[in-house]
Amino acid sequence: MVSLTTKKREALKRLSNENGVIGALAIDQRGSLKKMIADNSANEVGEEGITRFKELVSEELTPFATSILLDPEYGLPAAKVRDAEAGLILAYEKTGYDATEPGRLPDLLSGWSVKRLKEAGADAIKFLLYYDIDEEKKINEYKHIFIERIGSECVAEDIPFFLEIVSYDAENEDVKGKAYAKVKPHKVIEAMKEFSHSNYNVDVLKVEVPVNMDFVEGFAKEQTVYSKEQAAAYFKKQSQATDLPFIFLSAGVSAELFQETLQFAKDSGSSFNGVLCGRATWKAGVIPFASQGEQVSRDWLQKTGKNNIEKLNVVLKNTAASWEDKVTK
Repeated sequence: MVSLTTKKREALKRLSNENGVIGALAIDQRGSLKKMIADNSANEVGEEGITRFKELVSEELTPFATSILLDPEYGLPAAKVRDAEAGLILAYEKTGYDATEPGRLPDLLSGWSVKRLKEAGADAIKFLLYYDIDEEKKINEYKHIFIERIGSECVAEDIPFFLEIVSYDAENEDVKGKAYAKVKPHKVIEAMKEFSHSNYNVDVLKVEVPVNMDFVEGFAKEQTVYSKEQAAAYFKKQSQATDLPFIFLSAGVSAELFQETLQFAKDSGSSFNGVLCGRATWKAGVIPFASQGEQVSRDWLQKTGKNNIEKLNVVLKNTAASWEDKVTK
């Protein structure tokens, strides 16, 4: 069980539904969203296009989400048009990482602090960390200290700290391949264990599922890496690896596969506490926005986007546990 201050508990309630489940919409993508729009547009869309798409997503989909994750670079206008009942999580990391340097080192947005993000309306702070538990000790120690600093900032401002961990292998760039699928459970679970230590002051972990579902028996299109029983055991082990509330990210998989994965997690004994789901909900809406314009994109969001999130909400109702079960009363 973990302890939360009154203000942190109240903030988490603003980000959750009445059952203590986080059904958050994520659209804090920056560089990747810019590329998605550019790849599907005949004209230069620019930064205004990214900002506008985020506004559309926020306006149309937050009535069906408990909260929204945005970035302060392009997302603040979207925060202003979100549904009045939806909480706000703001990202604190610079997008991407310097690929010319080893270690996928983290960096903060210049011009921002936890204090300023809170003043901009954030109910919680999110930071994304790329982490390989087996990487060189000097690199990981740098990351440990970095996260301690952010955690301390969040303690000082009495605001929840969501740490998003994206695993990787420093020796293998192909995180979607069979070789990485074999080591992914170890990478994901051990990273969760590390950042569950109290010195980081993390309140909620945002994590990947512990296996690549494309290699699970019954889900795999071709070869398998895990039987259903092995995959289920990894989900259970992941859940037991932390006392903190934790939520799943969608990692860009289809809406259908993400929903099936959540059901599999529940059936495997995982006590996850919700989702921060982005591309699985709105990704396919980028093409009409970029190629056909705002109104066609809005129509897509009102129909398919809404349908994606409502289906996800039904799955969450039947699968996710309350984060309040993991905090002291």
